[in-house]
Amino acid sequence: MATGKINVSVENIFPLIKKFLYSDHEIFLRELVSNGTDATLKLKHLISIGEAKVEYGNPIIEVKVDKEGKKIHIIDQGLGMTADEVEKYINQVAFSGAEEFLDKYKDSAKDSGIIGHFGLGFYSAFMVAEKVEIITKSYKDEPAAHWTCDGSPEFTLEPADKTSRGTEIILHIAEDSLEFLDDSKISGLLNKYNKFMPIPIKFGTRTETLPKPEDAPEDYVNETVEIDNFINNPNPAWTKQPSELSDEDYKNFYRELYPMQFEEPLFHIHLNVDYPFNLTGILYFPKLGNDMQIQKDKIQLYQNQVYVTDNVEGIVPEFLTMLKGVIDSPDIPLNVSRSGLQADGAVKKISNYITRKVADKLKALFNENRADFEEKWNDIKIVLEYGMLSEDKFYEKAGAFVLYPTVDNTYFTLEELKEKLKENQTDKDGKLVVLYAGNKDAQHSYIEAAKDKGYEVLLLDSPIISHLIQKIENDNSGLTFVRVDSDHIDNLIKKDENTISKLSEEEKATLKTSLEAYIPKAYSVQLEAMDSQAAPFIITQPEFMRRMKEMSQTGGGGMFGMGNMPEMYNLVVNTNSDLASNILNTEDKTHQEHLVKQALDLAKLSQNLLKGEALTAFVKRSFEMIK
Repeated sequence: MATGKINVSVENIFPLIKKFLYSDHEIFLRELVSNGTDATLKLKHLISIGEAKVEYGNPIIEVKVDKEGKKIHIIDQGLGMTADEVEKYINQVAFSGAEEFLDKYKDSAKDSGIIGHFGLGFYSAFMVAEKVEIITKSYKDEPAAHWTCDGSPEFTLEPADKTSRGTEIILHIAEDSLEFLDDSKISGLLNKYNKFMPIPIKFGTRTETLPKPEDAPEDYVNETVEIDNFINNPNPAWTKQPSELSDEDYKNFYRELYPMQFEEPLFHIHLNVDYPFNLTGILYFPKLGNDMQIQKDKIQLYQNQVYVTDNVEGIVPEFLTMLKGVIDSPDIPLNVSRSGLQADGAVKKISNYITRKVADKLKALFNENRADFEEKWNDIKIVLEYGMLSEDKFYEKAGAFVLYPTVDNTYFTLEELKEKLKENQTDKDGKLVVLYAGNKDAQHSYIEAAKDKGYEVLLLDSPIISHLIQKIENDNSGLTFVRVDSDHIDNLIKKDENTISKLSEEEKATLKTSLEAYIPKAYSVQLEAMDSQAAPFIITQPEFMRRMKEMSQTGGGGMFGMGNMPEMYNLVVNTNSDLASNILNTEDKTHQEHLVKQALDLAKLSQNLLKGEALTAFVKRSFEMIK
């Protein structure tokens, strides 16, 4: 029997491993199962190139919990190790990076991929075990070896009587980690980290009910059998070629990833690249609607089918973190803190690739079946609009498929829109005016006024629309977006024809003075000569002020502090209406005040601004009038 000291200059590294990886003890199982998988896949490779003259068979990895003995066994049928290799790989190599690891990554050691990178994967066992044994037999014709270490730098290494190829690791679970002897805990961890590992993983057995024979009597009790419980799917959808998968396969895989999700995804994007880096994966667009507060962290990151994290910040462009699915890449550097991850050149390339691939797929979907794409538009627009704002590369491609719906549910791309509106909605200065509403019901009267003029009105209702239209205007000179309730219709698209006012300048001045006596300070009175059939009082909200306020409320953009500005409104009074003449000509000041307040309340009502006490008073006053 050999004894020795582990080759490491830090006298006792195990407390340090425990301390720095404290937050994530559970990953010991992931690391040990991954090591077993690697050993099995390496054996497969050696057999395929003729280096190992043994039968590969159907190797599995088995995890066993021994509650009584307080032990966990992880057993593989991979290439195993000779005594010399145990000495080399376990005692020396494992710690070659240990000190550098501790110095450099103390703060980011909690990031889950870090341990394996430093050859510390095996030693994560000491986070939960007070003693670890390795019993291993190499595929080479050499005796088996038995290594034992109790968490101090001393170890023992002796021959073992194991006859089958592979490695068994036995963890003697420490008192502070007995939770890991619970079957459901282990089963949960295997499901979380190893659900798609490429070698079948057995954990215990499960009972399966056999089908009823056709000629069974009525009181027949179905027979049951105990079968091995394999917890993983070694060939998940993303490891296959898109040509091998049907739509149903993609949907089934979505259910496998998200068993508690009841809504089907709208569509998927299969990623598959091997140059200049390796990356595979499937992203799904779930139904999103207008909600910006979507549950993020729904994309799972894998490295060679081993689950790493669901924080994919920096790898996936931010606007796509609202999607669901899987990304698997051996090239993502996990040995650095997250800020380093984003700065890494390979990671930026991966992020750009994903952006491009998503844009290409959306364009293809749009071209293949536009009607279907239009139908799904409201469920996906928030992601795409956010993408246009945050990723220039996506914005460049978005013109081909981003849609602008009208209040009548017709859809245009930006180029189609320009063509459609050119003739009717160009103002006297040659500017193309795109009218839009944010809420079909609240702005109904304004929409109708625009439609009466033969104008198209878009329905743009997502929370970031003010930011987006600002960007589109900056990139398209001669184009401006104006919300339908930001002025009366003749002012929204100024043409040359001016309506003559029935009132003289002097009468207008008198009318304005009378109105301002009763109108609250939040309203700026604006007299306009309009069609006599147009509404006498219209409340509008200046486009610039409202847009800046919205932009500062949804983060970024806008002017500093404008989110807290009080609402500002214009009260547009039609000087050609009978009501304006009545207000001007009435001698009775009480009656004049009554007319102004009633008209203002009606205008407020049409803008959904009449609420609470003011609404109660208005209703009461209106009933008085119709007694």
